[in-house]
Amino acid sequence: MKKEEVLRYLRTSSKTGDEKILALVERACADIERTAAPKTLYRIYECRAENGVSSIGGVEFKSLRLAENLSTCKRAVVFGATLGYAVDRLINAAAATDVALAMAYQAAAAAKIEEVCDALEEEIKTQYGVNLRRRYSPGYFDLGIEEQKKLFSLLELTKRTGITLTETLEMVPTKSVTAFIGIED
Repeated sequence: MKKEEVLRYLRTSSKTGDEKILALVERACADIERTAAPKTLYRIYECRAENGVSSIGGVEFKSLRLAENLSTCKRAVVFGATLGYAVDRLINAAAATDVALAMAYQAAAAAKIEEVCDALEEEIKTQYGVNLRRRYSPGYFDLGIEEQKKLFSLLELTKRTGITLTETLEMVPTKSVTAFIGIED
């Protein structure tokens, strides 16, 4: 995992020379790498997008920006990824005793889940020989977080990855990502 990314998530200069911060980041990266148990799941669906509505696998999602993103795509990837429950436990335990370490764990876990998502994208590109658009997730821009339920309906995330949705539509484990990615044919 790139330490510069962890420092960015900590909102610290990637060129910091502060030995305490660097040691904290080093520890957090090592602990997250050791603790994380990444799981991913994706499916490719037919899609079409027009007038601010995207139909993916027969399910409609209302978002002008998602529709723009998918406007020239005939297929889209729907995916979920998680680092697992052990990462949540590690962060929560640190939060009770060492807030700085908990923050470093949060930052390292954020960098790690992005690394997992990036690796999944590379796997899809290689396997299918396609170019992909940028990831687009419920809760960003004008794609409401309530659309998360529809995305979950397209995948068996809970059964296959352990990711669940709370009543307030937060994902558990917290270091989880769901997204759509348009496929450029």
